Amino acid sequence: MRNKRYFIVALIVVVLTVFLVVYRLPYYVYKPGGADPLNPVIKVDGGFESKGDMHLVTVRGGQANVVQYVLAKILPYQEIYPIDQIMPEGITQDEYFNAQLQLMENSQEAATVVAYKAANKDIEIDYKGVYVVAVIEGMPADGKLQAGDNITQVNGQPVEQTDDLIGFVETKKAGDTVDITVKRDGKELKESITLEKFPDLDDKVGVGIQLVTDRSVEVSPDITFSSGNIGGPSAGLMFSLEIYDQLTENDLTKGYQIAGTGEISYDGKVLPIGGVDKKVIAANEEGCSIFFAPNENGASGSDYEVAVKTAKEIDSNMKIVPVDTFEDALNYLEKLKPKK
Repeated sequence: MRNKRYFIVALIVVVLTVFLVVYRLPYYVYKPGGADPLNPVIKVDGGFESKGDMHLVTVRGGQANVVQYVLAKILPYQEIYPIDQIMPEGITQDEYFNAQLQLMENSQEAATVVAYKAANKDIEIDYKGVYVVAVIEGMPADGKLQAGDNITQVNGQPVEQTDDLIGFVETKKAGDTVDITVKRDGKELKESITLEKFPDLDDKVGVGIQLVTDRSVEVSPDITFSSGNIGGPSAGLMFSLEIYDQLTENDLTKGYQIAGTGEISYDGKVLPIGGVDKKVIAANEEGCSIFFAPNENGASGSDYEVAVKTAKEIDSNMKIVPVDTFEDALNYLEKLKPKK
């Protein structure tokens, strides 16, 4: 009888443990990740070495089990989101993960372009077209454009890269109509689309499509990346600084441990990202002295302001540096006195 009771209790414990750990809730949890040096990640052939390190800073995220959900409710600097805010309906975790890896590849390419141009190294860019990756349901382009369309013109002006179309649309207002020419299945089509506001994007106007520029980039000296399973675009700034540091003889790190975050555009602009508070914590725990944060041209509530606030809250001595461009970060490091 006693053995039977022990068996039942043990079974209940096992079932409860499995439920708490294995069962996934419809929520996604984000928390501080790591701050890894980029030397092992990026290799420029014949690149110069430095005394210090540039660091890629990450946020750890995943669909929560019961234990992780409860901890995220209790612990600071952890955030919980309904999973449909992270992964749209119909998108699997594998598809979301693969999309994040693609964003990482795009980030590496943009960082390469920015760094090689800044270092006056050989670089050749062949633009192969702008393609629609996805059409947002219910937005103006829905039913007119489709994934795979090659956009060639907007209002008769050539489109070679995504910024050509985005820059053109930014000059317009809601209610304006644009003519978009695309190639689809070997045929040329023209669609007139009326622009609408995106409430979730500060009322910016658009047609409701996600774009990608198909380009090939050839550089000399050669470069290789080994970023593994890290995804997303937010390491762009730090990639560009590490590449530039390896391409140029002067030690850009000056012996410091340097971290930062921000997506990099092909023209060197540093764009805001999410989770900057968690990245400040990760960089501080790694012992970094300097942290670059997107300044967003001084906007209220910018990543820079959040980073400064977080550094104060955790009593960090890290220097938080606001940047709007790659040049801002480069100029700061070039003027920095070497670490003693």
